Amino acid sequence: MKKINAKKIATWIIVPLMAAIFILDIATVVIGNNYCRDYTFTKETFDYSNGDDRIHFLNTANSDSILIESNGMFALVDAGEGNNNPRRKTEYKGYEKEVCDYIKKTCKTDSGVYLDFILGTHCHYDHIGSFEALIKDPAISIGKAYFKVFNPEIAKEYEVERWKIGETYNSIIDALNQKSVPVISDLPDKPFEFGDFTLQFYNTVTPEALAGKGENAASVGVKITKGEKSVFLAADITESTGLEQILEDEIGDVDILKAGHHGYYGSSSEGFLEKLSPEVIIITNQLGKVYPNIKWNFTMRARVPFFATYDNNGIIVTLADNGEISFTNDIH
Repeated sequence: MKKINAKKIATWIIVPLMAAIFILDIATVVIGNNYCRDYTFTKETFDYSNGDDRIHFLNTANSDSILIESNGMFALVDAGEGNNNPRRKTEYKGYEKEVCDYIKKTCKTDSGVYLDFILGTHCHYDHIGSFEALIKDPAISIGKAYFKVFNPEIAKEYEVERWKIGETYNSIIDALNQKSVPVISDLPDKPFEFGDFTLQFYNTVTPEALAGKGENAASVGVKITKGEKSVFLAADITESTGLEQILEDEIGDVDILKAGHHGYYGSSSEGFLEKLSPEVIIITNQLGKVYPNIKWNFTMRARVPFFATYDNNGIIVTLADNGEISFTNDIH
């Protein structure tokens, strides 16, 4: 009898809770769509009619691969999910070919396909998994690679033991060494010029206080500035690791935010959004996988539109010389 009553009580609690979450999710999407009406997306044609200072958010499902392009220079921040994630026990779709093909199509210079630098923000496979394939591709040349040394003291035990993130890092470093690409582990902590952009890395040294918080705490953020406009790439920076709180005052206001951790647990807290005050949020995921409470923060707290790369088949943000920001999608 007690077991039956317990099941009934659990049902009475869970069913209304799930219904409330479902209603909340629908409401946030409806409100978010209303905000989105102020922004026009056009299909990408690669005619550079809006200029050549661009940030390409590739469609690699719920993973990060972001190409920075300015005045003929190219840099790749993360490379998306690869084809051999140690976490996966069954076959699944990686994005090695899509990323490599996009780079070969887009990053053409007088000396061939060239990336001035690559940056691995942290050692999760959904961020750096495709780097090994990209590095080994004979058609792609790389000037240098920014990778903080993997520190197992920061990671959770399961990330090291089951997810094999240290092995992923070592494989990438070995591939870079075999191709004689300089690896820079002491990341610059001052702004530097990149074409018409000014770039700045954040969390170049992971605070010791975040030891054991998980590999997301090692995430390197990138702020991209042109004139008075700026974009922040938040990698997997989250409130739950404490990294949002550490960095939010340093980052300051931005126009566009690439949401941390794909809109999953612990990302894009109300305080972080208030400090950065973005006008637009881009999520490297599909909308249906973004947590309802995160959508709530976007719509009801920050009150800004949010766009998902998966649902748009990739997004390019162009920062024009006149200060205007334009958006294109369907970039693949």
